[in-house]
Amino acid sequence: MTTFSNLLLDSWKQCPDRVSINVLLAGKEDQPITYRQLVEGAAAWANTFDLAGIQPGEVVVLIMQHSLELIYAYWGTILHGAIPSIMPFLTEKLQPERYRADLTALVGITRPECIVTYRDFEAEVRSALPEASSVRKVIVSDELQPPQHLDSFKFKGLERQGNDIVLLQHSSGTTGLQKGVALSHAAVLNQLESYASALKVYDNDVIVSWLPLYHDMGLIAGFLLPVLKRIPLVLLSPFEWVRSPARLMQAVSKYKGTLSWLPNFAYNFCAQKTRDRDLEGIDLSSWRAISNCSEPMRFESHRAFYERFAPYGLKESALCTCYAMAENVFAVTQGGIDSAPVVDEIDREAMQNQKLAAAAVPGQPSVKMLSAGRPIPGVRVRVVDEHGHDLPDRGIGELALQSNCMLSEYYHRPDATEKAIRHGWYFTGDFGYKIGDEVFVAGRKKDMIIVGGKNVYPMDLEELAMEVPGVHAGRVVAFGVFNENIGTEEVVIVAEVDTHDPAEREAIGDAIRQTVTRGSAVALRYVHLVDAKWLIKTSSGKTARGANKDKFLKEAAIFG
Repeated sequence: MTTFSNLLLDSWKQCPDRVSINVLLAGKEDQPITYRQLVEGAAAWANTFDLAGIQPGEVVVLIMQHSLELIYAYWGTILHGAIPSIMPFLTEKLQPERYRADLTALVGITRPECIVTYRDFEAEVRSALPEASSVRKVIVSDELQPPQHLDSFKFKGLERQGNDIVLLQHSSGTTGLQKGVALSHAAVLNQLESYASALKVYDNDVIVSWLPLYHDMGLIAGFLLPVLKRIPLVLLSPFEWVRSPARLMQAVSKYKGTLSWLPNFAYNFCAQKTRDRDLEGIDLSSWRAISNCSEPMRFESHRAFYERFAPYGLKESALCTCYAMAENVFAVTQGGIDSAPVVDEIDREAMQNQKLAAAAVPGQPSVKMLSAGRPIPGVRVRVVDEHGHDLPDRGIGELALQSNCMLSEYYHRPDATEKAIRHGWYFTGDFGYKIGDEVFVAGRKKDMIIVGGKNVYPMDLEELAMEVPGVHAGRVVAFGVFNENIGTEEVVIVAEVDTHDPAEREAIGDAIRQTVTRGSAVALRYVHLVDAKWLIKTSSGKTARGANKDKFLKEAAIFG
């Protein structure tokens, strides 16, 4: 069985001058990296790890910004045979106290032997380390010691085997740091092979990505897939993309990009925040597949994105869907490559009361569900009830999967591993349903709100709230708060708005109550309007439901 190190070094030997990555840095010329340069840069880190006494199989946490240094450090960790895990760098979007707490928790759970960061961030890192920490070495980026003779340098990563763990991904936290998903060389390479087949990758494909490498979508689809499959990659900074989403369109136009991935919120964000003057001369006709994944997918988001960029050559057929998770390396399903994603309009009341995706009834509240596509090769998907029994088509239950891409374990978390993997099946914690082979994802099991015995999906309520003029698209969160007086949960919606005028805010709040109540049959009383940037998002752009609920309860004090 081959490994990451084998593949990268083969590319170095067979096509050393081929450009692997074009790194786009703000205010600087685009930086092309050949496979020769990639291995040379990585070798300096591998040698530094070796001299520092870091052993193959030990965990190295990388706390670095979007940069050449991060790229070289990651591959240096791989070539040394250590296990890399990327943590988000502290930015203005992250609360420092929460960031330090997450770092402390990460070290306690993952037990890394080494942390890599910058000289001016070293003190911050050390202050967050718990007592009796597993960390033996903090390496800063200016301590590199390149090997004297690269051709004769012995990379210890070549000694690793297919079933050895190659990387850790982290999931389910505000900065994505609660559970370390341990993935083997074999699992990741099986995923890349299957996913390339599902995407129907061509020799002339070019991947363009702005996604952060600490999230599975950015790491797997937007980094490892292109580097290991020799697909040219154009890599933008996620922070620059947030400041100017047009940078993605400009990069696609310049490099004739063909493949990209976006979480659902990014479709709305790009459509709303991209200025016409930033699109002059832009040609998006090369884009053949833009996969929506990482969040519940919305038909309206696709529509908004297409209508905004169709004048610049965007083809409607380019809008694709994908259901993905770190526990399966990345993709579980893919849709829209051969044909447009399937849209299924279902009855909202049947969804809530009967756990059934029944066809919509004219005149009754409904919701348009966007198919996540069909399982990629080697992946099986079931829909099961609370007892683990298979449900028929259109029955809503928990999604379970089985594949040759599954995680080896939750790192140092046998309890979590045993709970999630049963009889060879991984139970995702996601609700959904199937129609034939088409998979539809309804939302997270743990996010479900139960009002008077009725199951309410918060994503549906958020979508209804975003229909109200004045509400920021993608900046709404719904959750349940238990009310002791009535013995059940009540729905709360928090929405970001621009206006500070009390009368206008009152009108928006009333409109949200009316729209949500009318569209969902949930009697909404509590609407909390906040200023822009109030909501807490995860590192991947998802709404951090628990963190926002806690923040609301501290500020509003409605429920005592």
